[in-house]
This record gives sequence, structure tokens and C-alpha cells, in this order.
Amino acid sequence: MSVIPNRSVRRWLAALSFVYALSVHGQEYDLIVRHGQIIDGTGSPAFAGDVAVKDGHIAAVGNVEGTASKEIDAHGLVVAPGFIDVHTHAEDILSMPKTENFLRMGVTTLVLGNCGTSVIKVGDFFRELEAEKISPNVATLIGHDSVRRRAMGGSLDRPPSAREMQTMKALVEQAMKDGAVGLSTGLIYQPGMFAKTDEIIALAKVASAYDGIYTSHMRDEGNRITKSLKEVFRIAREAHIRAEVSHIKLSGPANWGRADKVLALIARARARGLQITQDQYAYLASSTGLDQLIPGKALEAGKFSERIADPKQKAEFVRQMKAYLRERKSPDFSYAVIASYRDKSYNGLNVAQAAKKMRGADSVDDQIETIFEIQKHRGASGVFHGMSEADLQCFMRQTNTMIASDSGVRKMGEGVPHPRGYGNNARVLARYVRELKVLTLPDAIRKMTSLPARTFQFAQRGEIRPGYWADLVIFDPEKVQDNATYDDPHHYATGFNYVLVNGAIVVENDQHTGARPGMILRRLAPNPNPNPGHEKPRD
Repeated sequence: MSVIPNRSVRRWLAALSFVYALSVHGQEYDLIVRHGQIIDGTGSPAFAGDVAVKDGHIAAVGNVEGTASKEIDAHGLVVAPGFIDVHTHAEDILSMPKTENFLRMGVTTLVLGNCGTSVIKVGDFFRELEAEKISPNVATLIGHDSVRRRAMGGSLDRPPSAREMQTMKALVEQAMKDGAVGLSTGLIYQPGMFAKTDEIIALAKVASAYDGIYTSHMRDEGNRITKSLKEVFRIAREAHIRAEVSHIKLSGPANWGRADKVLALIARARARGLQITQDQYAYLASSTGLDQLIPGKALEAGKFSERIADPKQKAEFVRQMKAYLRERKSPDFSYAVIASYRDKSYNGLNVAQAAKKMRGADSVDDQIETIFEIQKHRGASGVFHGMSEADLQCFMRQTNTMIASDSGVRKMGEGVPHPRGYGNNARVLARYVRELKVLTLPDAIRKMTSLPARTFQFAQRGEIRPGYWADLVIFDPEKVQDNATYDDPHHYATGFNYVLVNGAIVVENDQHTGARPGMILRRLAPNPNPNPGHEKPRD
């Protein structure tokens, strides 16, 4: 990929695109989508027309003459840009390169490396993906947690030494040179929770030198969200970097109803010149490791079993966990559901149910003992119910909110994972556009396409425009549907007639074709010589 060119170059590119469209007028195309309702990704209303594709690019839009080796009749269907998911955890894509759960809900581009966890050797990873061939386009962030762990070893609850700090900077810089699109943090996770703000600013400055973005799973999404947001603003201001609030939410009943205040804080930061955006998934539950219920100090340096064996330390951890319940106004830990544990009979049970099964009782003390026991056996992933519908809708309506799944690649039938990995984009279109009318269809598509493309600076993506790459989604707005539920998550979305990546059909009538035309979207060094269209789609 290349960086977004300046205004004069953009005007030149627009003129070139127009000439390009005229030059192929009447010629044979690779594919023509005819009679569709085109929603171009900008937020503009739908218009009737055709879309022609040649050599992986959109060649013409409107009333297209000429012929093609394949034509698609999109009468009654919406034709939109492919969806861009800027918050995924799809680092295991090499083991599942078709990424069916994403493609079958219209997602054609994935951003990996969120919440502070990523591959370290970005260049090597990209070369592996290109050799394997993948179905979607892929970009990645470089993760602060991964970098910090690599530089500092096992002792992490401390500031880095000067030498370790230099190592972290070098790792971030190399990742940016290799094409990472920015730096991510996961400040509720180890070892990120131990990092001071100055450390993150220093690393964000390295990413900023390459015009990267800073994305953050903040330190707190509940009672202390204001303080956490101010830290994001400080990092953006002092590092001179664009910033993204990851999966914006308000966790716990004690915090419900504060969405307007949170958005007002972000609006003030933007009014002061900071480039702040946010992403969101369309569900009222989050998902992460069950160890997030345990105080961070208990887990530091991998000595959990040792610490929990000390009665004094264990009593303090129990005290903190009960205090956390009181703070969030939750009676117990039944809001947390086990998604994937080594003993599969526990998958799908909430913590209270698991305690009843494991210990014969479901008191808060028994629930804490159950959480500890699970952690001693390599832990589990969980789904955490804790958000309000009113807050979700408030965040969703905000102009600068992008739609993103916060999911990895899903293996059909494995565990009881969060349904967002199968249904996030389809759920927005079905529930929040068609049923509840929280968003208009053009605005929902803008939040999935041009907004993420511009925010993460993916050139020639996110819009239906001549000269852009032909990432396209063709769907029936009356039939598109998420089918995954919390209790029964392993169901693909439906209603997607076609999904194209770089001009190749990857999904046809809700079935993956097996095609792997995805490209690596690399961030280039600052101010490179723009060369739009230099990338070639893979077969």
C-alpha cells in the first residue's frame, strides 16, 4: 500500500481515474455487475448502476457498455465496497487462510495486531502469507505487549532499562519499516498494564515518524474511563500521532448511561486538533481471557500458582476481586461465561454454573476458587456480559465510529466463542439498520469501508470508484442476517450473494469459492513516491 497522497496529487489521481474509465469504455472487462443499487462507501445515497472490473480494479461505474467474461445480475441487491475490519486478532490466519467467518460476512480486509499483541517479525510474517496465499487483504499493527515482553524477559512489573527501551524502539521501527500500519497497546493486559505513559509515548513517536496510527485497548473501560481517555489524548498529542480507541464501550452496570459524556470528551479532543476515532462491535458482551477477573499482580511473571499458595497473598487477591464486583455493581461473576477451556464440559457455562459443577456450590467464594482453579490449568477464554443497549447505540451513531469485530479466525465447532466473529457486520446491517434503524444503510456501509480506509490510510480501498481495487460486497439488504448466538455461535452470516477481493469472487451465494486473491497492505516509509496501483493481486 502507499500513503494517502496530498490534495494536489489526489486531484491528479481523480482525473487519471476518469481518463482510465473512459479509455476502457466499450471494451471487454473481466466482470460486470449490472443493475445494482450502488452504495459507494462515502455515505452518499444509493444509485442504480453497473460496476465493471478489469485487472483487479474497478474500471467503470454507472451505465457500463461493453461485455465481460462474467456478468452478475445484481437487480434488487446492494453493491458496496468490501468491508474493512480494523480490529481483529487473526494472527493465526496461516492455519486458516480462507478466513471464512470474515469473508462470509462481507469483510475483505483485516487489520491484525490489536490490543498490544502481534507478530514481532512483520516482514517474515508477510512473506509467509504471500507464499501461502490468503483470501482477504491483510495489514498489521505492531503490538506493545509483544515488543515489551521480547525486550524485557520475565520480569515485567517495572520500567524498562535504557537498553531495553532502545530494544523496544528498534523492534517498533523495524516493524514499521516492514510495513506495519501503527502501534497498538493492550493496557489491561500483561505486560502492558505495567508500562508508564512516557514509555508508550516514546514508542508511539517511532510509529509516528512513519505516519502510523496508535490504537489502544485502554487501561479502563468502566469507572476510570475518563482517566484512560485522557491518557490516549496525551499520547496522541505528545507523539503527534493519530489515535484509535479500540472497541469503545462502558463496562458494568455502574457505568451505563455515560456514553454521551465519553463522546463529549472525544469531541473536545478533536476540537483541539487531535485525530481521534474509535471502533465498536455490535454486541453487549466482550470477550477475552478469564484471567482478566484476577488481579494483575497475581499473574505477573507466570508465578500465579506460587502466589495463590501463600494464604496472605491469596486473601488479598480475593479481597480485590470482591471489591471489583462491588465497584461494577455486580452480585457475582455469573456475567462471565467460559468460552474455551481444556475440559470442554465447562464451555458455555457461566462462572456460577461452573462453580456449582466443580465445587458443588456457587457462592462468590466458590466462584473465585473456580476461577483460580481454571487459571492453574492454563486458563480459559471467556465472554463477559456487561454493556447496555442504549450506550451501544449512542456510540454507534457517532460519526467517527467504525464497525470492527475484535475477533480471530474461527474454526467451525471449536469452543463456544463470542458470536461477533461470525456475525458482526451482518448484525449491524440486519439489526441496527433494517430492524432498529439506528443507522441508515449508506452510513453503516461508510463506517465499514471509507471511514476505516481513510483512518488507516489504505489507498484505493473503501470506495466504489474507478481505479480503486475491486473489493466488493453484493448482498440483499432484506435478507442479510447474522445467525450466530451466544449459546450457539458456530453459524456463518447469510444474505451475501457475492464477495470479491481484488476482483476475484471469494464468496458466491453464501459459499466460499476457495479463492485466495488477498494482498498484503504494507505501510511504506514517510513520503514515498506515490505509485498508485503498483500492487498486483494474487491468483
